[in-house]
Amino acid sequence: MTSISGTEHFWGRWLPKLTPRSLAARVVALSTIWVIVTLIIIFSVIVALYRQTSERGFESLLSAHLFNLIGSVGVSANGSLTGSPDLGDLRFSEPQSGWYWSVEPLSRGLTGELRSLSMMGPIPSPTTAEVPFDVSFQRTYRTRGIAGEDLEVIENEFVLDTLNRVARFRVMGNRSELEAEIANFQWQLFTYLSLFGLGTIVINAAVILLGLRPLARVREALAKVREGTAQRLGGSFPSEIAPLANETNALIENNRRIVERSRTQVGNLAHSLKTPLAVLLNEARSMGDERGRIIAEQATAMQSQLEHYLQRARIAAQRDSVVYRTPLRPLLERMVRVMSKLNSGIDLTYAPPAAEVVFAGEGEDLEEIVGNLLENAIKWARGRVSVVVAPAARDAHPMFAIAIEDDGPGIPDEKAREALQRGKRLDETKPGTGLGLAIVSDLVREYGGTLELGRSSLGGLKAVVLLRSVQ
Repeated sequence: MTSISGTEHFWGRWLPKLTPRSLAARVVALSTIWVIVTLIIIFSVIVALYRQTSERGFESLLSAHLFNLIGSVGVSANGSLTGSPDLGDLRFSEPQSGWYWSVEPLSRGLTGELRSLSMMGPIPSPTTAEVPFDVSFQRTYRTRGIAGEDLEVIENEFVLDTLNRVARFRVMGNRSELEAEIANFQWQLFTYLSLFGLGTIVINAAVILLGLRPLARVREALAKVREGTAQRLGGSFPSEIAPLANETNALIENNRRIVERSRTQVGNLAHSLKTPLAVLLNEARSMGDERGRIIAEQATAMQSQLEHYLQRARIAAQRDSVVYRTPLRPLLERMVRVMSKLNSGIDLTYAPPAAEVVFAGEGEDLEEIVGNLLENAIKWARGRVSVVVAPAARDAHPMFAIAIEDDGPGIPDEKAREALQRGKRLDETKPGTGLGLAIVSDLVREYGGTLELGRSSLGGLKAVVLLRSVQ
């Protein structure tokens, strides 16, 4: 059974992340807005057309009932209105249904008034001044019904016989029923369009995310290159993305060539100067006098400076490379094991990190950093040295810290900065050149890390190196 976290990992791996600044979020948002606007326009147009058609049909029905009513009414011999109109709608027989008709005499000598069975009382009508008749002696208006419903009335004054006796014919329809029918249609249309719009948005989002999935594959390929598990962007990409992948691969290859060229030049320079410096040292030692000693000291200093700056040049050439990655655990375990064998009188302990840590750099440089710190700690320790590695973070970048402590005399806080100076030795009784901590400081600085010296809980020196790791 797949867990929720596993499902999130799957979709996060294969689909672009919908962050506010992501291309996928922008495209999905724009398509969603377009769908919503389109459906609002469609809803408004359909409702308007339906209302127009419904009102036209309502008015046509009232007109048909009016003509039917006029044709069903006549005048008797004694001058009274007569007739039994049947408009074919049962609602005219239901009391207070909102559907009524009436015939009222207007001329002298014409009596009687006819009403539908549903019309249980008088219904007001506006004066002719308020709503005048048209040229066909017909007018349309709205009023309130017996039960308070909205009525639409169509009224006509018609001459019934040769004596020019006129009667007023009125047919009234329930406008509230029409509005309720229109409202019901609006709600149904809104429901269907909402479901359709929701489905369209979901489908659009899925299509867009699936269409942008190759970008997620490019991101994964770049992550593999950055982690050092791949040398180039592999796999097939769509024609729109393939040029980007090809250019990225060309950039990675060019970066690799630059690094290799720099390392070759550094090696050539080191080899070309190694022999002359060795000759100078041998000749100076053979002289045996004060001048020879001075020359030997200067040649040794030149050799140390040369090694230092050549190493800095090599690191600077590879520091921004995306292919140098070194797992931390096996390297440190090997170094601690070797140092323990070489210094059997020192209790050397090692606490590895709980999770795997990968150094964003070359293993030789990390060996030199840790090796110099370990040698320094063992040289001054009375009997105990500890190495602790733990993950850290700085400025949202993944880092790791290596803390090396000893139980020696330590360094006063005011002397810590002085100990990092090249060639500076705080105790001339101990063997060494005074370059170890300075080399470590330079190497760490080249990799964008930090080196801090302080008081150890064991009583001696605590050196903490902070370096960048790979996620």
